[in-house]
Amino acid sequence: MFLGTYTPSLDDKGRLILPARFRDELAGGLVVTKGQERCLAVWTAAGFAELTEQMRSAVRPGVPDAVIGRPSRDYHRVFFASAYDCAPDAQGRIVIPPPLRQYAGLTRECVVIGADTRLEIWDAAAWADYLSAAESAYSANGTEAAS
Repeated sequence: MFLGTYTPSLDDKGRLILPARFRDELAGGLVVTKGQERCLAVWTAAGFAELTEQMRSAVRPGVPDAVIGRPSRDYHRVFFASAYDCAPDAQGRIVIPPPLRQYAGLTRECVVIGADTRLEIWDAAAWADYLSAAESAYSANGTEAAS
C-alpha cells in the first residue's frame, strides 16, 4: 500500500527521485502511465500486471473489439499506449518520458502521492489546485456520512 505525500524535484534530464520508503517495492521495475486529472500513475510491475488482468476480465473474454464499444477501446488504447516500463537507477531516480511530462504538465516542482495500489505524480501547482477543490468535497462527504 502506498501512502503519504512527497515533494521531489524533476531534474533537467526529466528524472524524478522516488520517495525512499517505496524504493525497495519499486526496485523490481515499475510502469508509469497517464492517470486521471492529468497526473501520472506509477504501478509496481506486479501491480500493473494485476490491473491488466482485471481490465481484461472486465471485457468479456472472446468478444470481438467491435462488440465491446468505442469508449472501452479508446480507454485501453490510450492507457496502454502511454505506459512505459521503468527501472529506478542506483539513486532511486526514474526518467519520466517526455510525452508523460507534457501530459501531466510537469515542471521542476512535483508532488508524489500514495494512492493505495499506486503512486501518482503531479505538477506541484496542479496538485495544490486539485487538493483545494477535493478537500472541500472530502470534508462535505465526511459530514454527510456522519449524519
